[in-house]
Amino acid sequence: MPDRFLLLFCLALPGAGFAEPLVDTGRAAELEHMVIQDCGSCHGLTLKGGLGSPLTRAAVDGVPPEVLSSIILDGVPETAMPPWRPILTENEALWIAEFLLNREDDQ
Repeated sequence: MPDRFLLLFCLALPGAGFAEPLVDTGRAAELEHMVIQDCGSCHGLTLKGGLGSPLTRAAVDGVPPEVLSSIILDGVPETAMPPWRPILTENEALWIAEFLLNREDDQ
């Protein structure tokens, strides 16, 4: 019985058991649009490559989301990849990384 009480207590704690979304649904739609339009201007509107490398799910598969987020935020020196840190929060960059890792390539 004490184990059940402990479990219920832990689930009642704020944020316990469920992760908070990185961004709200309105901002998620804005970020998805930004990925297609702004990132797509270099990486191709289908994200299959252009001036920048492809950002398809296959191309980023296995890259930890934190690494992708860092690239998004800080750019890549001596390349055309700019830092987006002045425009995006860390949660937003992580949302974009997760979006790239989980999206269907035929979108």
